[in-house]
Amino acid sequence: MLELLLAPYEAVAGLMHAGGQLVAWIFIAGVVMWALIFERIWFFQVTLPKLTKDSLAIWEARSERHSWAAHQVRKALVSRLSSGMSANLPMVKVLVPLCPLLGLVGTVIGMLEVFDSMAILGSADARTMAAGVSKAMNCTMTGLAVSVSGMYPVFKFQASIRYETELLADRIKF
Repeated sequence: MLELLLAPYEAVAGLMHAGGQLVAWIFIAGVVMWALIFERIWFFQVTLPKLTKDSLAIWEARSERHSWAAHQVRKALVSRLSSGMSANLPMVKVLVPLCPLLGLVGTVIGMLEVFDSMAILGSADARTMAAGVSKAMNCTMTGLAVSVSGMYPVFKFQASIRYETELLADRIKF
């Protein structure tokens, strides 16, 4: 049972050892990205319905709904919820393309190690080159995997924000 629980840790530790220090940074970026994604899921599932209900109650409590001031209150209610739905999404949008860029930096570092080993030994020994190429590919793979895993949630949140904003605007009637 303990082996099953430690297997993911050992896999990540092995990947970090094989890919170098930048894999750790990519992993940290991925953990932050997914923490923000789970926070947004919580917001849409738990917090947004309460905020929508409160906004509708504020609108229904108004006695007058046809003046310019009422239209501005309506816009403010919709805008407040829309901005609440968009919170933390820019950070996720930054982390998605950041991870492959960190992987690219790791790739460059790994290839520089290959060229350094070739310069030091004076020949292109396959065994010496393999370690640097392996490090380079591990960084690239990790960066791409973390990035791809965050692309769908960003798309889904953007679509949900548009949908929920339109839905709220339709529910707040003049």
